[in-house]
Amino acid sequence: MDPVRSGGVRSAGRLSPGRGAVWPLAMALCLAAVTLPRAQEEASARFSSGVQAVEVYTTVTDGAGEPVTGLRADDFELDDDRRPQTITTFAEGAFPLTVALGVDRSLSMAGEPLRLARRAAQSFLEQLRPEDRSMVVAISAEADVVAPLTASRAEQARAIAFLDPWSTTALRDAVVTTLDRLAPEPGRQALVVFSDGTDRYSQVSVSEMLNRARGGPALVYPIVFGRAAVGVLSDMASLTGGRSFVLQDARGLEATLGSIARELRHQYLLGYAPAAASEPGRWHPIRVRVRDQAARGWRVRARDGYLAR
Repeated sequence: MDPVRSGGVRSAGRLSPGRGAVWPLAMALCLAAVTLPRAQEEASARFSSGVQAVEVYTTVTDGAGEPVTGLRADDFELDDDRRPQTITTFAEGAFPLTVALGVDRSLSMAGEPLRLARRAAQSFLEQLRPEDRSMVVAISAEADVVAPLTASRAEQARAIAFLDPWSTTALRDAVVTTLDRLAPEPGRQALVVFSDGTDRYSQVSVSEMLNRARGGPALVYPIVFGRAAVGVLSDMASLTGGRSFVLQDARGLEATLGSIARELRHQYLLGYAPAAASEPGRWHPIRVRVRDQAARGWRVRARDGYLAR
């Protein structure tokens, strides 16, 4: 299995409480002395079963929210279940991305919010690189894939343009359904949600949605159209290593999308073999830091843990 293409542990069920990726120890040993080239390098080897290894995609930003580049493996400190770990795999760059754009088209978004959401989703498509893959999901009472991963960017942009207000909002259901659709895809994954945050008639509870997001490989970036953040969406972003935004009008659109695009173009991949074995199904909290980050005013974001396999 490819350490860069693998996005994390695949959730076995909707309510999985953990999030992580596993490979045999042979993988970690093969790469222990190698710093992978930027972004584009993808190994293709097979390995026998053995001790598990874990990967963590990590974002480091400065006080202005811009990505911090040029860090090395020994700049990072990583704890697994409060135990310091040795980073044996390290890469820096714009790893290939599979992204789902979830556009809320429910009746609560009618008018300017939906116009802004359509514009934001189309602008985000334009910022993706040729090697990235994307799909468009229309969110209402259902989560309808209106442009699959196989569609061209032009087709996806047209599908977004044709979205009209429709039906009620089952936002939590749509998030879980979309994460389930992303889960089988290889590589780094992200879900970008454009919504006012209103939810009506979802069958999935708040805790179930958070657990599902936490248990999958995708970074989640909610963009909320309104005057205030939606707490549960902010929590979901934090748990997955993503970030949430509030967009009140078109004036902040380009800055918001640019911030997300720059962040997704530059991340760090940290891999390690856990220092202690664990029984399957046990939750392992992860903490990633950069030395002197507080003094430098830097922020480090990564998923908060994984489920041992």
